[in-house]
Amino acid sequence: QLACPLDLGCHSVPKLAFVIRVRGINQVSPKVKKVLQLLRLRQIHNGVFLRLNKATRHMLQIVAPYIAFGYPNLKSVRELIYKRGYGKVNKQRIALTDNKIVEATLGKFGIICVEDLIHEIFTVGPHFKEASNFLWPFKLNSPSGGFRDKTKGFSEGGDTGDREHLINGLIRAMN
Repeated sequence: QLACPLDLGCHSVPKLAFVIRVRGINQVSPKVKKVLQLLRLRQIHNGVFLRLNKATRHMLQIVAPYIAFGYPNLKSVRELIYKRGYGKVNKQRIALTDNKIVEATLGKFGIICVEDLIHEIFTVGPHFKEASNFLWPFKLNSPSGGFRDKTKGFSEGGDTGDREHLINGLIRAMN
């Protein structure tokens, strides 16, 4: 098996992550607080889509004890956007009730309906940044059945950190 030069897609490395803030605001160091602000995770149970690259992976590593993240499937992305999707129009939070809202803001990028928006997010297309920024951070419910342990990492039987494809179960519980 040959090594893949410059990560040209020889093996499937996930490009999209969904990040959910799990822990609150008490005793958060300034660096972690700043990274959470950059990720637009200012409130507990907020969720955002994120393109995965070296920089964002490092940011996720810094805030891992305060977030749960993983790689969502198409069903999860579609459910989140249809059920809890709000757009940023003139700095206001507007429900995505109509394709005209999407087209007015993202039409210049070739995104004219909610399905185009879902496709752009899921495939991490060329206008992912604009599409992701247009989406207001998702305000999720606390998970039905509750968390197991917010203070431990997922691999230790807790809730925080990287849960890879198992994030889809958490999205279902919180949507």
